Amino acid sequence: MASTETKATTDDLAGLEAGLDALDAVQTHRTPVREVLVKKVLPPLLAVGLVLALWQVLVSLEVTDETKLPALSAVWDSLSDMWLKGTLLEVIWTSVSRGLLGFLLALAIGTPLGLLVARVKFVRAAIGPILQGLQSLPSVAWVPPAVLWFGLNDAMMFTVILLGAVPSIANGLVSGIDQVPPLFLRAGRTLGATGLRGAWHVVMPAALPGYVAGLKQGWAFSWRSLMAAEIIASSPDLGLGLGQLLENGRNNIDLPGVFLAILLILVVGIAIDLLIFSPLERYVLRSRGLLVKS
Repeated sequence: MASTETKATTDDLAGLEAGLDALDAVQTHRTPVREVLVKKVLPPLLAVGLVLALWQVLVSLEVTDETKLPALSAVWDSLSDMWLKGTLLEVIWTSVSRGLLGFLLALAIGTPLGLLVARVKFVRAAIGPILQGLQSLPSVAWVPPAVLWFGLNDAMMFTVILLGAVPSIANGLVSGIDQVPPLFLRAGRTLGATGLRGAWHVVMPAALPGYVAGLKQGWAFSWRSLMAAEIIASSPDLGLGLGQLLENGRNNIDLPGVFLAILLILVVGIAIDLLIFSPLERYVLRSRGLLVKS
């Protein structure tokens, strides 16, 4: 009888060990390119196609007049005109370069600020609520004071971007650090990883998923802040960006130009997210066994 119970216990432990091994052996192979195209690229393209088809149907049925909803052909003509004049890529690059540089500056400020807020109780109590409040404040509210502080120049643009993006990046890092298991921190201290060394080798890697989510949100705030600044603070000295293009269309009562600017702003924002932040997020999740397929 005893040998039978021992054998049953041994079998149970072996089954449990096999189950744990199966859980550890997460399949992280890459999805074939064809499957990625079918599952991830085709659906949004179909959605865009449906929206454009609905747009064209509304125009064809004359549900509303062209002063409220321009024909797709008119928007295409505006796009072609800018391309032939050689201004399309210049306008896009003006805004993209500002947005990315402003985001990098926000990253350089928001990361140490978030780390400080997360790790120092007094600092969290002092400025944690302020960061939360700043994140909920519309970026457009910073444009008037920024213009009065710096005038119509790039410093004003970057100020608005920083005030919009830094709180989001810092709060994202704080949220990620708050979710780090205390066991990791104790293990790090036991191994001598304290202070800056502990923050670099233990805290930041463990908080990376939440941090990356904060970076994605920070980019969204950077792009929105920049567009608000460009729309309100239009000036020839600033160069022509997408926000200025949108405002010029409004001033000239050029509805196709307005819709073209909106579409370009949307496309650029989505492209940056898909090309930079989504792959980064998938890499982080995959490296932790949290994403089975890419």
